[in-house]
Amino acid sequence: MPSTLVSTAELAAQLTNPDWVVFDCRFTLTDPAAGRAAYHASHIVGARYTDLDEDLSGPVTSQSGRHPLPDPQVLCAKLGAWGVGEQTQVVVYDDSYGSMAVRLWWLLRWLGHENVALLDGGLPKWMREKRAMSADLPSPLPQSFRCAINPDVSVDAATVDRFRLDEHHRLIDARPEHRFTGERELLDAVAGHIPGAVNWVFEENLDMDGTFLSAEELRENYLRLMNGVAAHNVIHTCGSGVTASHNLLAMEIAGLTGSRLYPGSWSEWITDPNRPIATGDAVIAS
Repeated sequence: MPSTLVSTAELAAQLTNPDWVVFDCRFTLTDPAAGRAAYHASHIVGARYTDLDEDLSGPVTSQSGRHPLPDPQVLCAKLGAWGVGEQTQVVVYDDSYGSMAVRLWWLLRWLGHENVALLDGGLPKWMREKRAMSADLPSPLPQSFRCAINPDVSVDAATVDRFRLDEHHRLIDARPEHRFTGERELLDAVAGHIPGAVNWVFEENLDMDGTFLSAEELRENYLRLMNGVAAHNVIHTCGSGVTASHNLLAMEIAGLTGSRLYPGSWSEWITDPNRPIATGDAVIAS
């Protein structure tokens, strides 16, 4: 069953399959209500809606990032209510090249559910091909979703701090270059990046049409970034732990399995003034 990507043609052929559940993950950081409004106007037939703030994140605290991980038991209960069972094939999509939908893709893997794939090309490709859309809301048949949290897929700030300068580890930041260098920051209170990180903007994983590059191209790109570091020693970060999963997914597609996510990412890192930051190539002492 698909665990990385599913094509629009593959999903279209399974829309009436009760063992396939589709999630609309559209979300705009600067307009949090926009995704839900767009969903109610029109969505892929049968899709459920998940909200990044309300469903896929926990409460923000003074020590957390902007999108801390949700309570796993609460999310598992929601997934069951949405009709996701142990054997369900889940497909996630958005309208922003997968940058939001990858959050649910990663969360399901964190909860032990491997049968989850991103719709390659997302809603824009689906609509270009004039495939089935609807404003009707689904009536899911509740299932029993068993939580089996996998602690090995994520790391905390202390682990990042321990390995960020280690030659056998690689920290990859998915944010745009102007945020990574500290030249311009519109979302977080402090600009810059975690010292030791390298920048790989998540859009670099995509072809001109918004679909992912081939596994071979992705593998070539990431092997160059890794510079001899083993895949399981790669840690992904971004602004709040969402778009970083796009790079993690790209590595999985490339067959470079086992890299991990720092869910708190930059917005959590900067909550502790004792943690060092870098702008450009310079490290700023705390």
